[in-house]
Amino acid sequence: MACEEEEEDSFCDNYLVIKPEKASLLDLFRILFSRNLERRDFFNCPEEGVLSRFDHRWIVFISLLVQKVLLFIKIPLAAVGTVVEFFLNLPAANGGCRRLFFNLLTDYQQTKTTNAMIFQNKNVGPNLITVAFRGTEPFNTDDWRTDVDISWYEFKGVGKIHGGFMKALGLQKCTGWPKEIPTGPAHKPYAYYTIRERLRTLIHENSDAKFMVTGHSLGGALAILFAGVLAIHDEKFLLSRMEGVYTFGQPRVGNEQFGEYMKKKLRDYSVKYFRYVYNNDLVPRLPYDDKAFMFKHFGPCLYFNSCYKGFVLEEEPNKNYFSLFYVVPKILTAVYQLIRSFILPWRRGKDYREGWLMKLLRVFALVIPGFTDHVLVDYVNSTRLGKLPSVVYPGGPNQVLKQH
Repeated sequence: MACEEEEEDSFCDNYLVIKPEKASLLDLFRILFSRNLERRDFFNCPEEGVLSRFDHRWIVFISLLVQKVLLFIKIPLAAVGTVVEFFLNLPAANGGCRRLFFNLLTDYQQTKTTNAMIFQNKNVGPNLITVAFRGTEPFNTDDWRTDVDISWYEFKGVGKIHGGFMKALGLQKCTGWPKEIPTGPAHKPYAYYTIRERLRTLIHENSDAKFMVTGHSLGGALAILFAGVLAIHDEKFLLSRMEGVYTFGQPRVGNEQFGEYMKKKLRDYSVKYFRYVYNNDLVPRLPYDDKAFMFKHFGPCLYFNSCYKGFVLEEEPNKNYFSLFYVVPKILTAVYQLIRSFILPWRRGKDYREGWLMKLLRVFALVIPGFTDHVLVDYVNSTRLGKLPSVVYPGGPNQVLKQH
């Protein structure tokens, strides 16, 4: 049965959904001066007065404005990206691992925007399967729209979860997260359901296999939400085989209630969850942690500073990024990182040599401090060069992460 547009979000009693494609330029500016957003086509929320404060409406305004711009430049940016990525990746070669690549559909956008890879290593015991979600593609405006979308849905007994990330994972219109949907060549592939089915097959073929989930940026959000939906569906078989979730530069995905729900589920199944944050990376500090949107991190934060020294924290420093107190330190750190990019190869070897594009980005970061801190280069260096005290995760007595 077809899903009527007004029923798309009916699977939840409480939600806040923003639809940029329905917002006019006049609507954008009305946001700043009108408290009656519930009467607008681009704003869907059953509860009145949710955004009565100006500072909360300002966040909605910024989110909508950025999404409108991204919709406008979608085609030309994709064309530029095709050319740039072709020449940057022309000499690249891949191999050595058994790999499956999925380009997966999102039900709301009806476009293939979510990318995931599955690796299987049979040379270790038990067999280890890795599910890796790709992060935000630089020239994919659908990915960027997912990042800046501040919509959320509240699930009874679970909490509020970021709408954009759930849509990217495969949230279904009208039905939300049904436990099963038709799968196979004749049906549209959705990230969560396709990967779950593939994991079931691989683990049944390898009775001693375990799997881990990982991702950077948007991919990190999808990684922990993948575990979250498994918990919502009470997938005992897969949860008992999940070794851990490791995310890098992951944004916030839900409210405090969702965090408590996830901590209990991960503890029940002895699943490790470690969230890596490098220095002044902006993305882990988004969406904003305030009383209106209530997005909060959970689980251990493995924080690395610009010297690749690691700390185990509950929350990264300067949790909302935009603080005048941190402006000067962030600029000084950006200067240090630019200098380090020339020195590190001499100290550590050619593997740490950065290309001209990365050096150019580090120069740009002098104007926007923290801009390059989200790039994978420093996350890779943190895992190779960083020092971290032993971390004992509360999920079980043997769950210890050591790095010396």
